Amino acid sequence: MIVAAAIVAGDPPRVLAAQRSYPAELAGLWELPGGKVHDGETDLDALVRECREELGVDVQPGRRLGGDVLVGADMLLRVWWAVPAAGEPTALEHRALRWINRDEIDELAWLPSDAPVVAALHAEWPGAPDSVRG
Repeated sequence: MIVAAAIVAGDPPRVLAAQRSYPAELAGLWELPGGKVHDGETDLDALVRECREELGVDVQPGRRLGGDVLVGADMLLRVWWAVPAAGEPTALEHRALRWINRDEIDELAWLPSDAPVVAALHAEWPGAPDSVRG
């Protein structure tokens, strides 16, 4: 299982996108921050941990964004809306971070496997950060 966060802040709302630095074949492509769920960890615990590790920020997860997305042959991606709870996002494991508004979604070269996530961003863009709460 892989989890990711669509971190929302600001008015009008913006979402944090992260540019991969590795592996070489994916470096430079964009994604929402997140990572693998460890054994014995819940999806939301993993989401909070991954955001701390990758971004140095605490997040408060809200409702789900889109449905489950198959990544490769055997990995499942689940995405949640989230709001920053503490800290400023920093690119600790990514090449770059970028806050985007709804009109900028298609300006980024997203991971090919994230096409359903990009479609969900278009369809479910929040009216305000508070609208992402579960």
